[in-house]
Amino acid sequence: MVISVIGVGYLGAVHAAAMAELGHEVIGLDIDADRIAALQAGRAPFHEPGFEEILRRGLRSGRLRFTTDYAELEPAEVHFLGLGTPQRKDGFGADLSHLESAIDSLREVLAARGGAPTLVVGKSTVPAGTARRLSDQVEQVEGVQLLWNPEFLREGFAVQDTLEPDRLVYGLREPEGPQAEAVIAMLDAVYAALLAAGVPRLVMGYETAELVKASANAFLATKISFINAIAEMCEAVGGDVADVARAIGMDDRIGAKFLRAGVGFGGGCLPKDIRAFIASAEEHGVGESLGFLREVDLINERRRARTVELAGEMLGGVEGRRITVLGAAFKPDSDDVRDSPALDVADRLMQAGARVTVTDPQALANAAQRVPGLTVEAELAAALRGAELTLLLTEWREYRDLDPVWAADLVAVPRMLDGRTVLEPRRWAEAGWEFRSLGRADSSALQQPAASIPAVPALL
Repeated sequence: MVISVIGVGYLGAVHAAAMAELGHEVIGLDIDADRIAALQAGRAPFHEPGFEEILRRGLRSGRLRFTTDYAELEPAEVHFLGLGTPQRKDGFGADLSHLESAIDSLREVLAARGGAPTLVVGKSTVPAGTARRLSDQVEQVEGVQLLWNPEFLREGFAVQDTLEPDRLVYGLREPEGPQAEAVIAMLDAVYAALLAAGVPRLVMGYETAELVKASANAFLATKISFINAIAEMCEAVGGDVADVARAIGMDDRIGAKFLRAGVGFGGGCLPKDIRAFIASAEEHGVGESLGFLREVDLINERRRARTVELAGEMLGGVEGRRITVLGAAFKPDSDDVRDSPALDVADRLMQAGARVTVTDPQALANAAQRVPGLTVEAELAAALRGAELTLLLTEWREYRDLDPVWAADLVAVPRMLDGRTVLEPRRWAEAGWEFRSLGRADSSALQQPAASIPAVPALL
């Protein structure tokens, strides 16, 4: 099939390359000419494992190309909308202006197909009711039907999650209506290889499909903030949150995933999506029912402040002190610094007068752009040299596997604050480090090995 993907930021670019990988002819469109030029040249404009390989393979095959011109989309039978929906500047709600602008530009292209069957398929995360409103616009064009097909990508695993998803959700105006079978069949043709491999397909109404995505993100955020609230209690009473998480995670009603306490969640999805969900609930008169999400958000913000406080406790004040922050991206295997807890903590320490150096394997350019005046250092050894306190705030493997004996020879004072509960306290204490970890009391943390917690999947 001939497919277009409108909006080739993180979501759209991965989707476009993945659809070409499945054998379709794909045209990616964006108004950002520099981004289009980079993609057309086979250069990934962001770090995502495996993406550049499928991007270049698609370009070499001739099945994938990129443009800024909507007129080039006329041959497409299916148009995917991968536009961002950031938080509004005037409140918690989602800014749908990019999506709405794309719909306006697309309508002329749709009309040029002369009534031939055409799908417009939303991938963006939107408030419930958005798809129905947009369908009233696009379905005025003969032959056009709108579906909502939310994505469930995890940064760092986006290629895998697109080519091997755990489910496909189709949102239709009338799931049992007379046109449903033909519309479903068209999208099934796009995902034929995935469906043949046994990927479950769920068909539902527009609003339900939109709520699936919003609910998934809200639940994950709630689970993270829950264990971080328990971490606060553990610090207060002398408990160990790692042991609590390991024990409750063995209950199959709860599960171990997303139960690692730390500095909290960030990125371009969870924070803005739970706030948009709160705003949507209030607009529909059920704000009290989702009011707990405000506390989820507040707990997450408190973890950042608590990390700065703990750094001050360890140093007896941070002003003028040399601090190294391991990590700038909001999560490992990404260069995304949007709402990054690591970068936020580094900035807060800078504002408090600390001399902060940040290191990260991929995100330093973005970090320096986001925080003016930030001192960055790509080389780990150079970043550690002379530090009076080291904070691990993004759990890249090279930081999780850091040798405490080697690192002790570089720093001025061996003090480690583990903001992700990934290091083994005893190992670091035996190497001579003063060691603290969020959710672990100072004294008990050094007397027992860290609990072994199953690996936490990457955030969305």
